[in-house]
Amino acid sequence: MSRISETDRERIAALFDRHLEVGLHHGAQLAVYVDGEPVIDLAGGVESPDGPDETRETRHILFSSTKPYAAVTLHSLVEEGKLDYDDRVVDHWPEFADDGTEKAEITVRQVLSHTAGLNQGEIDDRPDLWGDWDAAVEKLEEMEPNYPPGEVPAYHALTFGWLVGELVRRVSGTPIEEAAEERVFDPLGLDDTGIGLREDEDDDVATLVGFEAFDRCRDPGEGLGENAEVAAPFNAEEIHRAVIPAANGIGTAGDMARFYACLANGGELEGTRVLEPETVEQLAQVQAETDADGTIGREGRFALGFWKGGTTVAPYGSLSPDHVFGHAGLGSSVGWADPEENIGFSYVTNGVREGSYEHVARVNGLADAVRQALR
Repeated sequence: MSRISETDRERIAALFDRHLEVGLHHGAQLAVYVDGEPVIDLAGGVESPDGPDETRETRHILFSSTKPYAAVTLHSLVEEGKLDYDDRVVDHWPEFADDGTEKAEITVRQVLSHTAGLNQGEIDDRPDLWGDWDAAVEKLEEMEPNYPPGEVPAYHALTFGWLVGELVRRVSGTPIEEAAEERVFDPLGLDDTGIGLREDEDDDVATLVGFEAFDRCRDPGEGLGENAEVAAPFNAEEIHRAVIPAANGIGTAGDMARFYACLANGGELEGTRVLEPETVEQLAQVQAETDADGTIGREGRFALGFWKGGTTVAPYGSLSPDHVFGHAGLGSSVGWADPEENIGFSYVTNGVREGSYEHVARVNGLADAVRQALR
């Protein structure tokens, strides 16, 4: 028997619809699993300002909600003994750094926890190179740490994906987009999700709209810059077809909620195991905490490829439980797992709002509604 009543489902759906009615975005999806079962699967609005109706199968750019897919792919290789969290990156990727340098001491754990010090570089400002894997990797090899490795939590907005992706390629021999498909997407039946589009796929991705911040809902000095400007390149087909494992996952809320339902259940769902329970427990452990992240200037609690709850900006509920883990994507998407309540949650929109208040506020309203319904 479902722990969410039909009456509560209707109230949650009404709140979901309200976000559309007041113009927070043009289209959205909300999906929730409880105890391994789908209990909410909503879609509403339109794919673009002038586009067709949004459906549950409409695919969206997921921005940084892509990162956990790449991270879990790497965690599966750790389970197989192909590498260890405390290995130096250079031990698997010799061109990454020169021996004896500070950079050569960067570990896999530091990459996954955003403490490697390679948070920003030339590659962040070169969308013309994002579709060229070798060029992106070369830029990472040329980079020097902005902070001493292991000392400063600083969000690796784009570099995270190429760092993790190249590690996956080096230790498995398989490109990250294929490895994620083999190890995460296919086993869990995430049929509408991938890292970038493949050649045989149509570019049917929902159009992103960057909204202006409300006058009283801005956080000066926080974030990656003007959301509309940051989001703009991600409406281009060449970006959709690139492989950017930190930012251009393409998928649905239904698939993402299923992914987090698996993690909330100790790495197994409907008889399919993606990770062992011990690995899920490790990946969810806090590795670094800060009151002012070195990149985006916000509170942060970083696990291994995931953000933990327990801060004022964590988008997992107004009073975000500190045991919850997941990830958000540039003012438009979020997914999380609550292993204590066995919840997998995802909310995906095509409206990019200011990330640390406007987006968090709309997400938290829905997260709170789900949690209240389970009490």
